[in-house]
Amino acid sequence: MGMFTEQEARTILDKVVALSSADECTATLQGAVDGNIRFALNNVSTSGLVSNTELAVQVAFGKRVGTATINEFDDAALARVVGRAEELAKLAPENPEFVPAIGKQAYQPSPTFNATTAAITPAYRAQVAADSIAPCKADGLVAAGFLADGQGFFAMANSNGNFAYQKSSAMDYTCTVRTEDGRGSGWVARNLSDVGKFDAGSDIRTAIRKARDSADAKALEPGKYTVILEPAAAAGLISFMMRFFDARQADEGRSFLSKKGGGNKLGEQVYDPRVNITADPWNTEAPALPWDGEGLPREKMAIVEDGKIANLQYSRFWAKEKGKRAVGEPGNLLMAGGEKSTADLVRDTERGILVTRTWYIRMVDPQTVLLTGLTRDGTFYIENGVIRYPVKNFRFNESPVIMLNNIDELGKPMRVGGDGSSFVMMIPPMKLRDFTFTSLSDAV
Repeated sequence: MGMFTEQEARTILDKVVALSSADECTATLQGAVDGNIRFALNNVSTSGLVSNTELAVQVAFGKRVGTATINEFDDAALARVVGRAEELAKLAPENPEFVPAIGKQAYQPSPTFNATTAAITPAYRAQVAADSIAPCKADGLVAAGFLADGQGFFAMANSNGNFAYQKSSAMDYTCTVRTEDGRGSGWVARNLSDVGKFDAGSDIRTAIRKARDSADAKALEPGKYTVILEPAAAAGLISFMMRFFDARQADEGRSFLSKKGGGNKLGEQVYDPRVNITADPWNTEAPALPWDGEGLPREKMAIVEDGKIANLQYSRFWAKEKGKRAVGEPGNLLMAGGEKSTADLVRDTERGILVTRTWYIRMVDPQTVLLTGLTRDGTFYIENGVIRYPVKNFRFNESPVIMLNNIDELGKPMRVGGDGSSFVMMIPPMKLRDFTFTSLSDAV
């Protein structure tokens, strides 16, 4: 269980589709083998391996839809899950927005699978924990972190003859380092498709330095400041904003991309002209599956081009209503930038605040995407190109839309992921004017 070959997956899915007597049937099979190790207080606390495979069957009689899932794959189990989906469909009310299953598609494979990452062993995980803990112990600091890695597959077939199969792999590492008295905190994270590019012993030095340097934080008055957001700090705000790129939300007046009097802002200048965001499932650093949850092929496409809204996301139903072409929902977000590192941006800053990380981000106003949240794990005051001293964390109230109109400079994009986002992202560090901090936070 966990990983099936393409032939194994196709055999099961073909059986399921053949068993159904409904007007249409779509079956998806996905599985994964995920490993992890967690450490806290400079000791490993848990480690494990989780393997699971699940089959979902969706059928339709006219506009009545039923779905059932199962994780057994013998012939009797397959007959059972198809029968259950059909029972539910017959009981369901008609869906007025029903769209028939997609036809046969041609998918161009994307590089989502890395054999080195898929082959991570328990010994490797233990070494990552050791490489994270040892230097912290040596410096009288306390490490807590998590490494999650895994490989998976996704397969689907339907009664219109469509079939898809692809494997994927990924790893995600975070580590928080605290001073023994808890007054200083630093953090580092790495999200990669190729674990060969990961070196915990090197990356932990960033968290160690920030933990040591962030003790004895000074309180600054809340207000508007020039900030440098590291890629992880910017990613949370930008991925939140991307939830509102749905065309229907905009057309129905429910988003910041709604136009007064009706319609949406497609083609309009909404951001600084330096803002360019694309989706590309074949990007080698942050690849995504070449189809979305409905099986629609993804495309390389501009989402924001030179600050203008280049594309909105049309569901198949809404595309039909509006006479548009439906395209697969993006699986990654690639934001363009320059060549400078975060350190380079700091060196070019007369006065400002460096933000390592944002968290606990919540919506205040969907019409402007006004968000609130907190800084954490290393917030520093910059003066004349040098980090002068740590500052107490802030609560911010800021819209990423306004933020991306106050750009001074963008640095070199880095891959970021995790933190609850459905996207794999390439995000640059960014130097921004007039970022709004509303109050102080006592947390480190």
